[in-house]
Amino acid sequence: MDTDRPSDQLPRRNLLGLAATTGALATLPAFTATAAPQRPADAPVPEGDSRHELWWQAPAADDGSMIEQGLPVGNGRLGALAGNDPGREALLITDATMWTGGLNDSLDADGQFPYDRENFGSFTLLARLTVELPDHDLSAVSGYRRALALDQGVVTTSYVRSGVTYRRQIFASRPDDVIVLHFTQSGGGRHTGTVTLEGTHGEGAANSFGAAFPNGLRYGAAVTAYGNGGRVAVDGPHISFSGCSELTVVVSGGTDYAPDAATQYRDPSLDPERLARTKVRTAAAHSADTLLRTHVADYRALFGQLDVRLGTSSAGQRSLNTWERLKARARDGAPDPELEAAYLQFGRYLMISGSLGSLPLALQGLWLDGNDPDWMGDYHTDINIQMNYWMADRAGLSACFDALTDYCVAQLPSWTDLTRRHFNDPRNRYRNSTGTNAGWTVAISTNPHGGNGWWWHPAGNAWLCTTLWEHYEFTGSSSHLERIYPLLKGACEFWEARLLTTTLPGTSREVLVADSDWSPEHGPLDAKGITYAQELVWALFGNYCTASAELKRDTGYADTIASLRRKLYLPQVSPKTGRLEEWMSPDNLGETTHRHLSPLVGLFPGDRIRPDGSTPADIVDGATALLTARGMESFGWANAWRGLCWARLKNAEHAYQLVVNNLRPSTGGGNGTAPNLFDIYEVSQGRGIFQIDANFGTPAAMIEMLLYSRPGHIELLPALPGAWAKSGSLTGAGARGGFVVDLDWQDGRPTRARIRSVGGRTTSVAYGDRVRTVSLKPGESVTVKDFAR
Repeated sequence: MDTDRPSDQLPRRNLLGLAATTGALATLPAFTATAAPQRPADAPVPEGDSRHELWWQAPAADDGSMIEQGLPVGNGRLGALAGNDPGREALLITDATMWTGGLNDSLDADGQFPYDRENFGSFTLLARLTVELPDHDLSAVSGYRRALALDQGVVTTSYVRSGVTYRRQIFASRPDDVIVLHFTQSGGGRHTGTVTLEGTHGEGAANSFGAAFPNGLRYGAAVTAYGNGGRVAVDGPHISFSGCSELTVVVSGGTDYAPDAATQYRDPSLDPERLARTKVRTAAAHSADTLLRTHVADYRALFGQLDVRLGTSSAGQRSLNTWERLKARARDGAPDPELEAAYLQFGRYLMISGSLGSLPLALQGLWLDGNDPDWMGDYHTDINIQMNYWMADRAGLSACFDALTDYCVAQLPSWTDLTRRHFNDPRNRYRNSTGTNAGWTVAISTNPHGGNGWWWHPAGNAWLCTTLWEHYEFTGSSSHLERIYPLLKGACEFWEARLLTTTLPGTSREVLVADSDWSPEHGPLDAKGITYAQELVWALFGNYCTASAELKRDTGYADTIASLRRKLYLPQVSPKTGRLEEWMSPDNLGETTHRHLSPLVGLFPGDRIRPDGSTPADIVDGATALLTARGMESFGWANAWRGLCWARLKNAEHAYQLVVNNLRPSTGGGNGTAPNLFDIYEVSQGRGIFQIDANFGTPAAMIEMLLYSRPGHIELLPALPGAWAKSGSLTGAGARGGFVVDLDWQDGRPTRARIRSVGGRTTSVAYGDRVRTVSLKPGESVTVKDFAR
């Protein structure tokens, strides 16, 4: 065991600028005036690693196929899907805050919230950008190739026309807050065509535009272009270019959304169109190479936090484009470890691209192909938003988690007010039988305007709090704990008012159970003591008591919550089925193979049920039996959750099979992975939609197979499948307790583990029955090499 101590110059060109000035701007929204970014040294961008390249040999067929074939770019707030057609480059542009609807401050006749586009609202597109090059029709080019460099955050398209190789790059820069399209050639070629920016809500074509939704949200976008050689000029609502050896197009946009309930989630001082014009004009003062260097340096600072190698793929596998490779993996059944590692890294790419400095990732992340996404593209609180963030801390992307924290903190005043005024409405089937009400909770669906949609979801507060708490377990951040403490306490107050006392049948023992509720999303609508709620409230109460102790706050109230926790009913195993009960009944009251694993939240993401001897064997066996009954085939996110649960149970081959199931190509709208690696959810026969949670949940399962942790304990390779066993490495993985782990393995067992403290002090490190205890100061590391059997 070894302990380590810490130790522009612009080219000649034609420039089309957009003159504008901006007034004083508030600092709350991400779309705001910012200081000039730091520029890296004037040096070539580092070459990408071929392991991190996804590539295709055809563009997206048309705008209607963009959600499955378009390539995503994003800077954490501003995103786009790119079609990459040589003759017509199309971008469908989104801003995370581009939301219709509002507070939705009313109830339907059944005491639940309206759930429609008019009242609740929907995530929508911001704009469409098209660059037409009429002489570059797909039929007139050869050698077409497009690629996504996951380690650079850049989409590149190349092809040959009339003996000239043309190349274009697309990236979304966070430092400059713009999307850049850079068109080049080698061999004397020229670019001639038009650039058109169009609003997607009736604004029409314009080089900049601004408008407002009926809810008062103002939005705007702007584009500019500049070239070397040739001519670039405004042409009515378009920008025309002709004879350019090189062309750069810069676009930006956003809204006046502000994450502050006190201002009704608006910043009245912000003019989105003016700010967009300023951003593109400022970026256009720099060469495309400078913008690219700045973007790649910023992006790689996050992407480079984790590396994973799961083995070596064959030369034949490497020779296939990504879509053909997916199909071959499904057809032949042969493991393709480099493809599987790239799929994990694609999830990290989406996280970096979609969750920095703005709203969190919703059902479709940051990417849309129209204005009417299923389920309004909302924030679902009964699995989806939580799964979106299971990967972040494990995968070296703790910075990306902040968007979820920011969202919950900003929504808390509204959630509290809606709970106070509406939860105990006599029409609400989930109202508190006690007649009392306190704290806050949410509905199944939420929007960024403080609104709820669809049915009340009493346990949603506990699950959101549990997710926020896990980030604290990974990072140990006291500032994060301070921020989430009001959420934890308010959720406890809600459950203190809601819990009912009942006597267990056949005993004199009194226990506390959750009032009438629904185990997502099946079975009776009015069952008391559902396992889902009992497990989440048990975790919430424990986390709150720890937070109170850490912050030395509200110790008397923490004692009250601790007393309630000791009286909570915890689920039992059914004597009829041998499975962990989902309801307080030995009978199965729902669908045996249902997609949700709600009664298994104590196994994952919770940690009450452990197969290490600390949990009664009958409970572990009952959880295993329930998981087995749920089956191995479901929707992408449900497969990911199953994989995580099997990893927790240390069943490597079951966990791996569920990863493989999610890598199956989606055809005819069926469940699986689309050509662009987005996960497809078959909502009805032959109709599939993009739902992003599996793109994060599956990589989370892959990491969980390689590394398990809880505060004070790290376990290496708990569920290493045979397909990855020969050799591999995982570098930069987060572990609970405030540690980062680098891990190498050979022939199924670890050969080296480096544990680095990022705030943690003491932890055990285990492999099989070998356990070592290490004590570190922040910044120190220890390397463990002795894993002999």
